[in-house]
Amino acid sequence: MKNVFALLKENFENLHLIWKLSLYNIKAQYANHYLGILWAILMPAAQVGVFYVIFGLGLRGDRGDVQNVPFLVYLITGIFAFGFISGCINAASNAISSQIGLVTKMKFPSSVLLSMSMANNVITFMIMSVIVLVISLVNGYSEPLHYLVWFYFMFATIIFTYSIGLIMSSVNILIRDFKNIQANVMRMFFFITPIFWEPAGRPPLMETIMAFNPLAYLLMTFRYALIFDGPAFYGDVSDHIFFWSITLFLFFIGVQVHYRYKDRLVDYL
Repeated sequence: MKNVFALLKENFENLHLIWKLSLYNIKAQYANHYLGILWAILMPAAQVGVFYVIFGLGLRGDRGDVQNVPFLVYLITGIFAFGFISGCINAASNAISSQIGLVTKMKFPSSVLLSMSMANNVITFMIMSVIVLVISLVNGYSEPLHYLVWFYFMFATIIFTYSIGLIMSSVNILIRDFKNIQANVMRMFFFITPIFWEPAGRPPLMETIMAFNPLAYLLMTFRYALIFDGPAFYGDVSDHIFFWSITLFLFFIGVQVHYRYKDRLVDYL
């Protein structure tokens, strides 16, 4: 537990630095683009358009809405949420290797690098969430009180993806092959997570896979918060217990791995 408290202290003491550097990185990333940060919206929007043509108009056909929500809105929320989750995982996993100069040239806590890399995704996802919120408000898809569940989604996603990042940021340096493995695993999760397909009416195997898929839990939580008219939270008590059990387990393992190798990662690079 000593390492857990040390990590939390590092991040808390550097909250201002994390936020300031994240804003700087976003400005630098889009500095030479005419549309600037709008590309953070245009790229996912283009992806939504492609998948809507393929899965909405093509493979899916004219089967109507999903839980009283137009399929396009269902697809948009899936693409936005999964992009945020996978973006946080990838950014945190590569945070140390991509910023190794900060660790070697100055006394910079490496755990803060993970938070900083994820903060970039948080800022852009907030803009996407506002778009979904406006769509929901205009069409009356959800109830205003349910929108507060969005904060739970953000908290759960950040803790889950940060936990994976703590492990993979070290493992990807120690064993380079894991970068390719991680990319293929994320590609697999893209198809077994209900982004463009609806959970209802699926074969028992898919229902079982979805029940043990933490990314599906997060993605559906986002939808229940902003677009679905019904319960405020996705799943039952067992779903919440399973998600937080695996998240806290990954977080504890990640902290141990991070502190065991953080001072020796330079030697492996």
